[in-house]
Amino acid sequence: MTVPKTHPRYKSLITREKIAEGVEKGITSIHGLIAHGRGEAFDYLIGGKTTEGAKKSIEAAASLLLLAKNPVISVNGNAAALASRELVQLSKAIPAKLEVNIFHPSKQRELKIKKELIRNGAKEVLLPQKNCKIKYLDSNRKYVNKEGIFKADAVFVPLEDGDRTEALVKNGKRVIVVDLNPLSRSAQRATITIADNIVRAVPLLIKTIKKYKNQEYSKNKLKEIIKNYNNEEILEWSLKIINKNLI
Repeated sequence: MTVPKTHPRYKSLITREKIAEGVEKGITSIHGLIAHGRGEAFDYLIGGKTTEGAKKSIEAAASLLLLAKNPVISVNGNAAALASRELVQLSKAIPAKLEVNIFHPSKQRELKIKKELIRNGAKEVLLPQKNCKIKYLDSNRKYVNKEGIFKADAVFVPLEDGDRTEALVKNGKRVIVVDLNPLSRSAQRATITIADNIVRAVPLLIKTIKKYKNQEYSKNKLKEIIKNYNNEEILEWSLKIINKNLI
C-alpha cells in the first residue's frame, strides 16, 4: 500500500504498514496487530508526539544504560517490525547485546527476527535457551540466553508484556520499557517507563546517549540524572496529558 505523504495521519499509517509487513514476513505474531492497535489508541490520547515527561524518561534511560555493566536490548516481533535498524543502532551506541524474546513460542519466528536484525547491521543476536530461564514467570518469555538477559543488570524491553517486566524486576534487573499506556503493568512495574511511540522514542534515545558520550558525562552526572528521576511522577504526568486531551 502506498500512503501519500500529504495524508494527515501519514506516520501512523506507515507504522501500521510496517506491522502488517512484519506479519507477512513471519516476524510479528498476528496477535501483535491487536497490541499495536491498543498502543496506537494511546498515541492519539497523548497527542501523537513525544511529551516532556517522555523526554525526561529517555534522559534517565540513557543514563541507566550507559552506567550498566551488562545492558541487554530485548526484541520481540513488533519491535523488530517497527524499529530493527534503530534497535541495532542503539545496541552499538551503548553498547549492548541484542536478544530475541517472544511470548508465543516459535523457533522459526525467533530465527526470522534474528535474521532481520542482522540484515539491519547487527553482528550478534542472542536467542533464548531452553536450559536457561528466569524465575517468577511461566510463559515462553521465561527462557533467556545465559550470556544475555540472564546475567543482565539492565534490560531495555520495548513493547513488553507486564508479567515479564515484573519478573525481570523481581530477578534484580533494572527495566526500561517503552509503553504508550501509563496504566499497563509494564509501565507500572518498570524502573523507567518511556510513555511514547517506539518509532519516536528509540531515535531520541540514541541521540541522547551519543550526546552524553560526546560530552563525556561523568558517572556522577549520570547517577544524578537517575537520582532525580521519579517514574511515578512521569506516569501521573502522562495521565494528566491524556485527561487534558480528552477534555
